[in-house]
Amino acid sequence: MYDFKELLTKVTEGEEWLRKEYQGLRTGRATPTLLDTIQVESYGSRMPLNQVANIGVEDARTLRITPWDASQIKEIEKAITNANFGVGVAVDDKGIRVSFPELTSERRESIIKMAKEKLEDARQSLRGAREDVWGDIQAQEKSGDISEDEKFTAKDELQKYIDAGNQALEELFKRKETEIQS
Repeated sequence: MYDFKELLTKVTEGEEWLRKEYQGLRTGRATPTLLDTIQVESYGSRMPLNQVANIGVEDARTLRITPWDASQIKEIEKAITNANFGVGVAVDDKGIRVSFPELTSERRESIIKMAKEKLEDARQSLRGAREDVWGDIQAQEKSGDISEDEKFTAKDELQKYIDAGNQALEELFKRKETEIQS
């Protein structure tokens, strides 16, 4: 029988990639992962924001950033402003407060569209993995390593794994879509 371990790894990697991409899509709630892409100029080098400050949730639409070194406040504020996320940035005695405005219906639709595009990218990687495995199965059959019956049995099993992977990706999308619309 054909070994599907590599395919299962690719399916899992595709799900993890989509999950991580969806964490970066802004919904109605503020989460620290929304600021993961921000790089701050710190002591002559660029560092991720979460390596120079603590990021916490203050309320549903506000994040609190507390730098470990108070002299970094201006650089952090500049990095967030330059990231052009459309957020309000306010500096106070405790650190920086980042306020996310309420999402408009137009913005929600564009975020859902981006989520669909990311879903399609994940599906394409699954299709590519399926084609690679199917080509390998056919090559094994031609070389005589497996019989024709085993080839079609492996093809059916391959399709089950791909269907399960697509189902998992679809569920991730539906959850994200519900989160964005709420």
